[in-house]
Amino acid sequence: MRRLDPALAAHLASGATTLCDCWLLRRRDGLLLGFTDHDEAVAFDGMRFLPETALSASAAEAVTGMAAGNFEVAGALRSDAIDARDVAQGRFDGAGLTRWRVNWAAPAQRVKLFEGTLGEITTEKGGFLAEALGPASALNRPLGRAYLGACDAALGDARCGVDLGAPGMEGAGVADEFDARGLRVTGLDDFAPGWFAHGVLRWTGGANAGEAVAVRDDATAQGARLLTLARTPGAPVARGDAFVATAGCDKRFATCGEKFRAAMNFRGFPHMPGDDWIAASPAPGAAHDGGSRHG
Repeated sequence: MRRLDPALAAHLASGATTLCDCWLLRRRDGLLLGFTDHDEAVAFDGMRFLPETALSASAAEAVTGMAAGNFEVAGALRSDAIDARDVAQGRFDGAGLTRWRVNWAAPAQRVKLFEGTLGEITTEKGGFLAEALGPASALNRPLGRAYLGACDAALGDARCGVDLGAPGMEGAGVADEFDARGLRVTGLDDFAPGWFAHGVLRWTGGANAGEAVAVRDDATAQGARLLTLARTPGAPVARGDAFVATAGCDKRFATCGEKFRAAMNFRGFPHMPGDDWIAASPAPGAAHDGGSRHG
């Protein structure tokens, strides 16, 4: 149960309220943004909460114990507050979020309704949608490792051991054309098709300079090099925009050994029998000597 300031409790009991919601976003780079659903700015604690980019929230159920108590937050994209490029670059991912119910006629009368963080933000038709994650969400995630055939290390981290700064791990190129099929590029002819699949592309020039995006696929199509990006860049891509692409890994044991020569550091269990082993039967002509299944 929330404890209300006596003045706010009396205001609520009066039946004629002047209430609004105020939201404070704290980006990881330290930028503070305040919003309100009132039609005028509201100020308290040295912060002005502006009405131009009001946030709205889905119904949130008050929970006790270890339940997460999450809900969705929606708002409009504006160049002076939350713009599509900042969202695309992940600048609001993990931002702190606090919500108050405030008497706009006397802002000292307020109660905190929520404090947590924003999950990943998605944009659509001039607006954005994000999940507001309560404090218990940090405990609602699996810990430890799972027995999987695929590697669970991140390419280039301490557990992986691959040096992404070594020769051949990165390639510089320029954009030729970007459309629904992907990004056609030049400058990567020294690398085999597929080398940058599951890797990262970092823009070093153009309107997207500084932005990084995952590469889903790397192939050749009609004589051109085509990179499929995980998401559309935050700003339009122009011909000649420069980038640096980093090699990718599909987490398979064969890739670890053949592409990166790092099989000794593979962090999966490639020889673990799968579900098909339950129904396996002796094969005619096999040795059946109890030796290794992998030679």
